[in-house]
Amino acid sequence: VTEEGKTEEEAYDKFMCYCKTNGGQLTEAVEQATAKIESVASAIKQGSENKEQTEASLKEHQISREEAKDTMAKANLLREKEAAAYSKVKSEYDQNIAALGKAVSALENGMAGAFLQTAASNVLKKYVMEKATMPDETREELLSFLSGTQGAGYMPQGGEITGILKQMEKEMSGSLASFTSEEDSSITNYKELMAAKQKEVGAVTEQIEAEMTRVGDLGVEIAGMKNDLEDTKASLSADTKFAMELETSCGSKTAEWEEIKKTRSEELVALAETIKVLNDD
Repeated sequence: VTEEGKTEEEAYDKFMCYCKTNGGQLTEAVEQATAKIESVASAIKQGSENKEQTEASLKEHQISREEAKDTMAKANLLREKEAAAYSKVKSEYDQNIAALGKAVSALENGMAGAFLQTAASNVLKKYVMEKATMPDETREELLSFLSGTQGAGYMPQGGEITGILKQMEKEMSGSLASFTSEEDSSITNYKELMAAKQKEVGAVTEQIEAEMTRVGDLGVEIAGMKNDLEDTKASLSADTKFAMELETSCGSKTAEWEEIKKTRSEELVALAETIKVLNDD
């Protein structure tokens, strides 16, 4: 009986050692899993906030880039419109200035009659009639000359018509120079604007590309952390369940061992009494 008791006690001790060792390991695993769940959940929250902020910044930069491109497109249209307008004005001025130059040269060289037969004469006549700003008397005098009705006594080299035409040529050349200066200024402003906007678009595009990459990376990181969180929760649940089962099993084994020890003790007492009786006989 004593030997059987020792054998059973050794088995019980081994089982309790198992309970203690695994119970400690399970407790540590549960604590670590609980701490990890809190840490990963916090990291997911922070990562999600970073992703939202990056997406908001990305949207702002995309809008900024579109606005810059829109500004460039509008600037291109305006420049084309201004260039076309200048080209038209310059063509008209060049044509009229050339006609005035020919008229003055013809008058100064006594070839007024020949000039009146040229296309330049018609160009000058149309300008005087439709666009020139001058007193009515001057207009009538010029149109009379250009129509060939000027008095025969007119002397071209020193006449009033030559002076009027020279003054018109001077004023028109000055106006063309002013228009050209404005056009040159517009071209400079356009180039500066386009250079600045192209630089802005380039810089913003780099930011957009970096933010798109960042959003993608954060998305992958968050997905990975969510999977890790679910796995950790599942592991915690399994460890918690096993710990409870182990606690129940070990507790039952302890109660069972106490009952066995009590029974063994009673058996030993009974055996001792029996042996005493036998020895007395």
